[in-house]
Amino acid sequence: MEFKQTRQGYADALLELAEELPEMVVLDADVGKATLTLQFQERYPHRFFNCGAQEQNLLAVAAGMSLEGKIPFASTFGVFATCRAGDQLRNSIAYPRINVKLGITHCGLSVGGDGASHQANEDIAIVRAFPNMTLLVPGDYEEARLATKAAAYYQGPVYLRFGRDKYPVIPDIHGSFEIGISKLVRKGDDITIITTGIMVSEALKAAAELRQEGNSARVIHMHTIKPPDKEVVIAAARETKGIVTLEEHSIIGGLGEAVAGIVSENYPCPVHRVGVQDVFGESGQAQELFDKYGLRASKVVQAANLILDKISKH
Repeated sequence: MEFKQTRQGYADALLELAEELPEMVVLDADVGKATLTLQFQERYPHRFFNCGAQEQNLLAVAAGMSLEGKIPFASTFGVFATCRAGDQLRNSIAYPRINVKLGITHCGLSVGGDGASHQANEDIAIVRAFPNMTLLVPGDYEEARLATKAAAYYQGPVYLRFGRDKYPVIPDIHGSFEIGISKLVRKGDDITIITTGIMVSEALKAAAELRQEGNSARVIHMHTIKPPDKEVVIAAARETKGIVTLEEHSIIGGLGEAVAGIVSENYPCPVHRVGVQDVFGESGQAQELFDKYGLRASKVVQAANLILDKISKH
Protein backbone atom coordinates (compact mmCIF):
# COMPACT_ATOMS: atom_id res chain seq x y z
CA MET A 1 0.00 0.00 0.00
CA GLU A 2 1.26 3.46 -0.93
CA PHE A 3 1.37 6.24 1.69
CA LYS A 4 1.34 9.97 0.88
CA GLN A 5 0.60 13.24 2.66
CA THR A 6 -2.74 14.96 2.14
CA ARG A 7 -0.98 18.31 2.58
CA GLN A 8 1.18 17.41 -0.45
CA GLY A 9 -2.00 16.94 -2.47
CA TYR A 10 -2.95 20.46 -1.42
CA ALA A 11 0.44 21.88 -2.37
CA ASP A 12 0.41 20.16 -5.76
CA ALA A 13 -3.10 21.43 -6.49
CA LEU A 14 -2.02 25.00 -5.75
CA LEU A 15 0.65 24.76 -8.44
CA GLU A 16 -1.89 23.42 -10.92
CA LEU A 17 -4.39 26.14 -10.03
CA ALA A 18 -1.80 28.88 -10.50
CA GLU A 19 -1.78 28.09 -14.23
CA GLU A 20 -5.57 28.00 -14.44
CA LEU A 21 -6.49 30.99 -12.24
CA PRO A 22 -4.24 34.04 -12.55
CA GLU A 23 -6.19 35.76 -9.77
CA MET A 24 -5.32 33.01 -7.27
CA VAL A 25 -2.86 33.91 -4.48
CA VAL A 26 -1.48 32.02 -1.49
CA LEU A 27 -0.97 33.35 2.03
CA ASP A 28 0.74 31.70 4.98
CA ALA A 29 1.41 32.38 8.67
CA ASP A 30 5.13 31.71 8.66
CA VAL A 31 4.67 27.93 8.60
CA GLY A 32 5.08 27.45 4.85
CA LYS A 33 7.66 24.72 5.29
CA ALA A 34 5.07 22.69 7.22
CA THR A 35 2.00 23.54 5.16
CA LEU A 36 4.15 23.01 2.03
CA THR A 37 3.10 26.36 0.55
CA LEU A 38 6.79 27.22 0.18
CA GLN A 39 6.63 25.09 -2.96
CA PHE A 40 4.20 27.67 -4.36
CA GLN A 41 6.39 30.57 -3.20
CA GLU A 42 9.41 29.16 -5.02
CA ARG A 43 7.57 29.16 -8.33
CA TYR A 44 5.29 32.19 -7.87
CA PRO A 45 7.02 34.52 -5.40
CA HIS A 46 4.93 37.54 -6.41
CA ARG A 47 1.70 35.67 -5.65
CA PHE A 48 2.75 34.47 -2.21
CA PHE A 49 2.32 36.48 1.00
CA ASN A 50 3.83 35.50 4.34
CA CYS A 51 1.74 37.26 6.97
CA GLY A 52 4.00 36.14 9.80
CA ALA A 53 2.96 34.23 12.92
CA GLN A 54 -0.17 36.37 13.11
CA GLU A 55 -3.09 34.15 12.22
CA GLN A 56 -5.73 36.80 12.89
CA ASN A 57 -3.94 39.06 10.41
CA LEU A 58 -3.63 36.18 7.94
CA LEU A 59 -7.39 35.70 7.71
CA ALA A 60 -8.13 39.42 7.68
CA VAL A 61 -5.66 40.02 4.84
CA ALA A 62 -7.11 37.08 2.91
CA ALA A 63 -10.59 38.54 3.28
CA GLY A 64 -9.39 41.91 2.00
CA MET A 65 -7.66 40.35 -0.99
CA SER A 66 -10.84 38.48 -1.87
CA LEU A 67 -12.79 41.73 -1.84
CA GLU A 68 -10.28 43.08 -4.36
CA GLY A 69 -10.98 40.22 -6.77
CA LYS A 70 -8.34 37.69 -5.77
CA ILE A 71 -8.95 34.03 -4.88
CA PRO A 72 -6.87 33.69 -1.71
CA PHE A 73 -5.78 30.39 -0.18
CA ALA A 74 -4.80 31.07 3.44
CA SER A 75 -2.76 28.34 5.14
CA THR A 76 -1.83 27.59 8.73
CA PHE A 77 -2.38 24.86 11.34
CA GLY A 78 -5.86 23.78 12.43
CA VAL A 79 -5.66 24.98 16.03
CA PHE A 80 -4.49 28.42 14.95
CA ALA A 81 -7.08 28.92 12.20
CA THR A 82 -10.07 27.99 14.36
CA CYS A 83 -9.07 28.89 17.91
CA ARG A 84 -6.56 31.73 17.72
CA ALA A 85 -8.19 33.34 14.68
CA GLY A 86 -11.76 32.26 15.40
CA ASP A 87 -13.01 35.85 15.53
CA GLN A 88 -11.63 36.66 12.07
CA LEU A 89 -12.87 33.36 10.68
CA ARG A 90 -16.36 34.12 11.93
CA ASN A 91 -16.70 37.85 11.40
CA SER A 92 -14.34 38.59 8.49
CA ILE A 93 -14.96 35.49 6.37
CA ALA A 94 -18.02 33.42 7.32
CA TYR A 95 -20.44 36.22 8.27
CA PRO A 96 -19.98 38.26 5.06
CA ARG A 97 -19.50 35.05 3.04
CA ILE A 98 -16.15 36.16 1.65
CA ASN A 99 -14.60 33.98 -1.05
CA VAL A 100 -11.58 32.80 0.99
CA LYS A 101 -10.19 29.27 0.88
CA LEU A 102 -8.54 27.99 4.04
CA GLY A 103 -5.93 25.30 3.39
CA ILE A 104 -5.52 24.03 6.94
CA THR A 105 -2.93 21.41 7.84
CA HIS A 106 -1.82 19.56 10.98
CA CYS A 107 -5.31 18.55 12.03
CA GLY A 108 -6.24 15.57 14.19
CA LEU A 109 -4.24 13.25 16.43
CA SER A 110 -1.81 12.33 13.66
CA VAL A 111 0.01 15.61 14.18
CA GLY A 112 1.83 13.30 16.59
CA GLY A 113 4.84 14.62 18.45
CA ASP A 114 3.60 18.23 18.53
CA GLY A 115 1.15 17.11 21.20
CA ALA A 116 -2.21 18.35 22.44
CA SER A 117 -1.45 22.04 21.89
CA HIS A 118 -1.20 21.46 18.13
CA GLN A 119 -3.65 18.60 17.59
CA ALA A 120 -6.84 20.11 16.20
CA ASN A 121 -9.53 17.69 17.34
CA GLU A 122 -12.15 20.43 17.68
CA ASP A 123 -11.84 22.33 14.41
CA ILE A 124 -14.66 20.56 12.57
CA ALA A 125 -17.04 21.40 15.42
CA ILE A 126 -16.05 25.07 15.29
CA VAL A 127 -16.28 25.43 11.52
CA ARG A 128 -19.57 23.51 11.33
CA ALA A 129 -21.13 26.02 13.71
CA PHE A 130 -20.40 29.01 11.46
CA PRO A 131 -23.07 29.73 8.83
CA ASN A 132 -21.94 30.03 5.19
CA MET A 133 -18.91 27.75 5.67
CA THR A 134 -18.21 24.75 3.46
CA LEU A 135 -16.09 22.07 5.12
CA LEU A 136 -14.07 19.48 3.17
CA VAL A 137 -12.08 16.62 4.73
CA PRO A 138 -10.38 14.60 1.96
CA GLY A 139 -9.33 11.03 2.55
CA ASP A 140 -5.93 10.78 0.85
CA TYR A 141 -3.42 12.61 -1.34
CA GLU A 142 -5.40 12.40 -4.58
CA GLU A 143 -8.67 13.42 -3.01
CA ALA A 144 -6.90 16.32 -1.27
CA ARG A 145 -5.68 17.49 -4.67
CA LEU A 146 -9.17 17.24 -6.17
CA ALA A 147 -10.83 18.88 -3.16
CA THR A 148 -8.46 21.85 -3.37
CA LYS A 149 -9.28 22.35 -7.03
CA ALA A 150 -13.00 22.06 -6.35
CA ALA A 151 -12.71 24.63 -3.57
CA ALA A 152 -10.97 27.09 -5.88
CA TYR A 153 -13.91 27.09 -8.29
CA TYR A 154 -16.55 27.20 -5.56
CA GLN A 155 -17.99 30.62 -4.73
CA GLY A 156 -17.83 31.15 -0.97
CA PRO A 157 -15.61 30.35 2.02
CA VAL A 158 -14.19 26.82 2.17
CA TYR A 159 -12.26 25.12 4.98
CA LEU A 160 -10.00 22.33 3.69
CA ARG A 161 -8.80 19.98 6.44
CA PHE A 162 -5.46 18.19 5.99
CA GLY A 163 -3.16 16.20 8.25
CA ARG A 164 0.57 16.03 8.76
CA ASP A 165 1.53 12.37 8.48
CA LYS A 166 1.62 10.07 5.47
CA TYR A 167 -1.65 8.21 5.00
CA PRO A 168 -2.78 5.27 2.83
CA VAL A 169 -3.68 6.03 -0.77
CA ILE A 170 -7.19 4.63 -1.35
CA PRO A 171 -8.00 4.20 -5.07
CA ASP A 172 -11.64 3.44 -4.19
CA ILE A 173 -12.26 7.12 -3.35
CA HIS A 174 -10.60 8.55 -6.45
CA GLY A 175 -12.30 9.80 -9.59
CA SER A 176 -14.67 12.72 -9.59
CA PHE A 177 -15.02 15.07 -6.63
CA GLU A 178 -18.22 16.97 -6.05
CA ILE A 179 -18.77 19.14 -2.99
CA GLY A 180 -21.66 17.77 -0.91
CA ILE A 181 -21.77 14.36 -2.61
CA SER A 182 -20.36 11.45 -0.60
CA LYS A 183 -18.89 8.26 -2.03
CA LEU A 184 -20.27 4.75 -1.62
CA VAL A 185 -17.08 2.73 -1.18
CA ARG A 186 -18.63 -0.64 -0.24
CA LYS A 187 -22.16 -1.96 -0.56
CA GLY A 188 -23.77 -3.64 2.43
CA ASP A 189 -27.14 -4.39 4.04
CA ASP A 190 -26.46 -5.13 7.72
CA ILE A 191 -24.58 -2.12 9.07
CA THR A 192 -23.30 1.19 7.68
CA ILE A 193 -19.91 2.70 8.42
CA ILE A 194 -19.65 6.41 7.62
CA THR A 195 -16.19 7.89 7.69
CA THR A 196 -14.40 11.09 6.79
CA GLY A 197 -10.81 12.08 6.09
CA ILE A 198 -7.97 9.62 6.42
CA MET A 199 -10.02 7.17 8.54
CA VAL A 200 -11.47 5.61 5.39
CA SER A 201 -8.71 2.96 5.36
CA GLU A 202 -9.70 1.79 8.85
CA ALA A 203 -13.35 1.71 7.79
CA LEU A 204 -12.49 -0.61 4.91
CA LYS A 205 -10.55 -2.89 7.26
CA ALA A 206 -13.55 -2.99 9.59
CA ALA A 207 -15.86 -3.89 6.72
CA ALA A 208 -13.58 -6.77 5.77
CA GLU A 209 -13.54 -8.06 9.37
CA LEU A 210 -17.31 -7.82 9.62
CA ARG A 211 -17.66 -9.73 6.37
CA GLN A 212 -15.58 -12.55 7.84
CA GLU A 213 -18.05 -12.63 10.73
CA GLY A 214 -20.94 -12.94 8.30
CA ASN A 215 -22.11 -9.32 8.39
CA SER A 216 -22.39 -7.09 5.36
CA ALA A 217 -21.08 -3.55 5.95
CA ARG A 218 -21.86 -0.55 3.77
CA VAL A 219 -18.99 1.99 3.75
CA ILE A 220 -19.71 5.63 2.95
CA HIS A 221 -16.87 8.14 2.65
CA MET A 222 -18.19 11.61 3.50
CA HIS A 223 -15.51 14.03 2.34
CA THR A 224 -17.89 16.98 2.76
CA ILE A 225 -18.96 17.51 6.35
CA LYS A 226 -20.85 20.71 5.53
CA PRO A 227 -23.11 20.60 3.62
CA PRO A 228 -23.61 16.91 4.46
CA ASP A 229 -25.01 14.39 2.01
CA LYS A 230 -28.31 13.95 3.86
CA GLU A 231 -29.98 11.62 1.36
CA VAL A 232 -27.18 9.05 1.58
CA VAL A 233 -27.34 9.08 5.38
CA ILE A 234 -31.12 8.72 5.42
CA ALA A 235 -30.93 5.83 2.93
CA ALA A 236 -28.36 4.09 5.16
CA ALA A 237 -30.65 4.51 8.16
CA ARG A 238 -33.56 3.00 6.23
CA GLU A 239 -31.69 0.16 4.56
CA THR A 240 -29.32 -1.08 7.30
CA LYS A 241 -29.70 -1.84 11.00
CA GLY A 242 -27.59 1.03 12.26
CA ILE A 243 -24.68 3.38 11.63
CA VAL A 244 -21.14 3.62 13.00
CA THR A 245 -19.23 6.84 12.34
CA LEU A 246 -15.43 7.06 12.37
CA GLU A 247 -13.43 10.31 12.47
CA GLU A 248 -10.03 11.68 13.47
CA HIS A 249 -11.75 14.35 15.56
CA SER A 250 -13.67 14.67 18.80
CA ILE A 251 -16.98 12.85 18.85
CA ILE A 252 -18.41 16.18 20.01
CA GLY A 253 -19.46 18.39 17.11
CA GLY A 254 -17.91 16.36 14.32
CA LEU A 255 -19.04 13.84 11.73
CA GLY A 256 -20.75 11.63 14.30
CA GLU A 257 -22.99 14.38 15.58
CA ALA A 258 -23.75 15.58 12.05
CA VAL A 259 -24.91 12.08 11.10
CA ALA A 260 -26.84 11.59 14.34
CA GLY A 261 -28.65 14.87 13.78
CA ILE A 262 -29.72 13.87 10.27
CA VAL A 263 -30.88 10.45 11.44
CA SER A 264 -32.79 11.68 14.50
CA GLU A 265 -34.81 14.14 12.42
CA ASN A 266 -35.52 11.90 9.44
CA TYR A 267 -35.30 8.16 10.15
CA PRO A 268 -34.14 7.25 13.68
CA CYS A 269 -31.78 4.31 13.99
CA PRO A 270 -28.87 3.38 16.31
CA VAL A 271 -25.76 5.52 15.77
CA HIS A 272 -22.43 4.83 17.47
CA ARG A 273 -19.63 7.42 17.21
CA VAL A 274 -15.99 6.29 17.07
CA GLY A 275 -13.51 9.12 17.47
CA VAL A 276 -11.61 11.06 20.13
CA GLN A 277 -13.65 10.66 23.31
CA ASP A 278 -13.79 14.23 24.64
CA VAL A 279 -10.15 14.30 25.74
CA PHE A 280 -7.02 16.14 24.66
CA GLY A 281 -4.32 14.17 22.87
CA GLU A 282 -0.66 13.85 23.76
CA SER A 283 2.74 13.57 22.10
CA GLY A 284 3.52 10.35 20.29
CA GLN A 285 3.83 8.69 16.92
CA ALA A 286 0.66 8.97 14.86
CA GLN A 287 0.02 5.23 14.71
CA GLU A 288 0.59 4.86 18.46
CA LEU A 289 -1.93 7.61 19.10
CA PHE A 290 -4.49 5.95 16.84
CA ASP A 291 -4.05 2.78 18.90
CA LYS A 292 -4.35 4.53 22.25
CA TYR A 293 -7.38 6.63 21.36
CA GLY A 294 -9.25 3.87 19.57
CA LEU A 295 -9.20 5.15 16.00
CA ARG A 296 -8.97 1.64 14.66
CA ALA A 297 -11.02 -0.89 12.70
CA SER A 298 -11.37 -3.04 15.83
CA LYS A 299 -13.35 -0.27 17.56
CA VAL A 300 -15.62 0.05 14.55
CA VAL A 301 -16.23 -3.70 14.52
CA GLN A 302 -16.97 -3.62 18.24
CA ALA A 303 -19.45 -0.77 17.81
CA ALA A 304 -21.12 -2.48 14.84
CA ASN A 305 -21.53 -5.71 16.79
CA LEU A 306 -23.11 -3.84 19.71
CA ILE A 307 -25.74 -2.48 17.36
CA LEU A 308 -26.30 -5.79 15.60
CA ASP A 309 -26.53 -7.72 18.88
CA LYS A 310 -29.14 -5.31 20.27
CA ILE A 311 -31.19 -5.52 17.08
CA SER A 312 -31.10 -9.33 17.10
CA LYS A 313 -32.44 -9.44 20.67
CA HIS A 314 -35.56 -7.49 19.80
